[in-house]
Amino acid sequence: MLYTIQKSIQFTLSLLIMKKIVPIEEGDYYLTPEGYRCFTEQYHLKRGYCCESGCRHCPYGYNKATNSIKK
Repeated sequence: MLYTIQKSIQFTLSLLIMKKIVPIEEGDYYLTPEGYRCFTEQYHLKRGYCCESGCRHCPYGYNKATNSIKK
């Protein structure tokens, strides 16, 4: 439970220091079976840039293994 609270705090802090704060709306993320927030392609497109974290639904084609974005 404490770990979940810590992740929630980290998530909130990351939103505050992002280049652009994007309000979270329905359909922007879902909870994985492990309890993590997983951002959808909809959210990534609203945000407008690739964070280069290897996100599961990255619409920008980022490959974490090669540290490159498909054009």
